Formats: sequence, C-alpha cells, structure tokens
Amino acid sequence: MTDFPLAHAIHVLAVLMWIGGVGFVTLVLLPAMRILPEAERLGAFHRFEGRFAPQARLWVLLAGASGFWMVWRTDMWNRFANPHYWWMHAMVCVWAIFFAMLIIIEPLFLHRRMATSPAPQKDMRRMIAMHRILLALSLVTVLGAAAGSHGFY
Repeated sequence: MTDFPLAHAIHVLAVLMWIGGVGFVTLVLLPAMRILPEAERLGAFHRFEGRFAPQARLWVLLAGASGFWMVWRTDMWNRFANPHYWWMHAMVCVWAIFFAMLIIIEPLFLHRRMATSPAPQKDMRRMIAMHRILLALSLVTVLGAAAGSHGFY
C-alpha cells in the first residue's frame, strides 16, 4: 500500500503551499498594500494575486484529490459520522470554501464585479476581513487535523 504514503505526502505539500500562501497574502501582502494610495490598493492586489491564484487553484485541487483518495483508499467514511473526528469535517468544509472561491466564484463572478465596483476601498476592506477569517479557520483546521490524526483527541 505505497499509494497511501504518496497521497499523504502530496496532501501535506498541497496544504502547506495553499495555506502558507493564504498566510502570506493575509499577513504580508495585504498589510504591505497600505503604502499605496487607498484608491490604488485593490488594483495592485489583483495584479499580485493574478500570479498566485493559478498556483492556489492547483494546490487546492491536489489537496482535495489526495484527501479524497486517502479517505476512499482506507475506507474512513465512518469518521464523518463521528463528532470525535470534527477535524475531518473542518478539512472538508475549509476545502469546499476555498474550492468554491478559487474555482467558481472568483473567476466567474468576483473579478468582473470588482472591476466595475463603485466602492473599491470598501471591497478591499471586505477582502482583508475575509482573508483574516479564512486564515483563522484554516489554521484551526490544520492544528486540529495534525493533532487529531496523531491521536490527540
């Protein structure tokens, strides 16, 4: 069963790059935008984000595929019926939020809406708040999953 360790390694790498990227954007890039005039921040963010988004999509897809493979391969479906494994639900929930945002909402709707936004400063504040919330949820999930998968709970 060498496929499981490979899937686990891919999963850990994907989560590291994905959530690490979210942490960088939230804790470094967005605060650095304050050096720009407020009216230019959203446009600058989209230029930077345009280079990161394809990578984030790849990492989210790899995390989801490898996570699904591990659950399927080891028949861990029963864990989703047990609240003891709350971190399994959290992983799926955080993944689903990012999948929807990166694969569906952002490219199909959000970019178009923000390009014609009458209030880019308000959009920027909303985006910063959303990044902070998603980073917090992600970090709690990673901490819970790391501890839970090694028998902490």
